[in-house]
Amino acid sequence: MVARAPDKGNVTLACSAAGVTQLTFAVVGNSQLDQSMKAMILAAGRGERMRPLTDRTPKSLLRIGGQTLIERHIHALAQAGIRELVINHAHLGDQLVGALGDGRAYDVAITYSAEPEEALETGGGIYHALPLLGEAPFLVVNADIWTDFPFTTLPASPAGLAHLVLVDNPEHHAEGDFALTTGQVTQEGPWKLTFSGIGVYRKELFDDCVPGAFPLAPLLRTAMDAGQVSGEHYTGTWFDIGTPQRLEAVNRVVINQQ
Repeated sequence: MVARAPDKGNVTLACSAAGVTQLTFAVVGNSQLDQSMKAMILAAGRGERMRPLTDRTPKSLLRIGGQTLIERHIHALAQAGIRELVINHAHLGDQLVGALGDGRAYDVAITYSAEPEEALETGGGIYHALPLLGEAPFLVVNADIWTDFPFTTLPASPAGLAHLVLVDNPEHHAEGDFALTTGQVTQEGPWKLTFSGIGVYRKELFDDCVPGAFPLAPLLRTAMDAGQVSGEHYTGTWFDIGTPQRLEAVNRVVINQQ
């Protein structure tokens, strides 16, 4: 039987990050990814920029090199030893559940976090799934990226509230998102990098939140100002599959490499 999060209905309250303060967490040595860690794949987005492809197919089920975007992440997480996955969904969510099932075909266990049709945005979606993610730090990855990032290198226990993977700025986002200085992520700096959509978070990042749709970025920015966000710069393969043109371009690259 496929496990699902309880449906909390279409709630619209916002999240306040004002309560983030200087916190101290126990870091488990300098260990890398803990295989008991849970991972969440964010797959609830409507994919407006991908239309008309996403009118009948969830964005996470679009294919590159014969494999769906989300299956690539599932395989990579399983190879990293992560066996418990949470996947949120909204638009055409039944197709996603039907395609992936309970995860046994991928040697993982999948729990689904169902959201309203219009979805809860990134922050609201993670908050909605917190009861499924447990008390320990958890990994989150956007479904709509294509990367060879090695998940095993992520920290099992971030020193602060979050640890972000940043990448070189793509042409369509040349201004970047955040700065990285000696392992700390800040809002401003000499140059900025792009947030990859991969991060490790503590549930305490969401302590002042309430149910509803809200973005993740304001929470991260407040935590950055409190010195609570570490990060790393990944220079390997990474693509943001945000438009049909980018999907086609990455497909050409991957097919030529096969």
